[in-house]
Amino acid sequence: MEEVAAEQQKKLAPLADDTALANSGLDSLCFAIIVARLEDSLGVDPFTASEEVYFPVTLADFVALYENVAAA
Repeated sequence: MEEVAAEQQKKLAPLADDTALANSGLDSLCFAIIVARLEDSLGVDPFTASEEVYFPVTLADFVALYENVAAA
């Protein structure tokens, strides 16, 4: 997230588990880049890997989404 924020010249808010993604300082393009890079790195996209997709609200939700799909 820090890398993408710097590349996109966005000011990243301090991150904690309860940080709302909407308040992170990143926009939808930044999240698209992050998701694409994670898919390249991990080989999975949790947004298409499951029929029951929910969109994360907090940083902890985002991390849990990837942890859950990686464990499956």
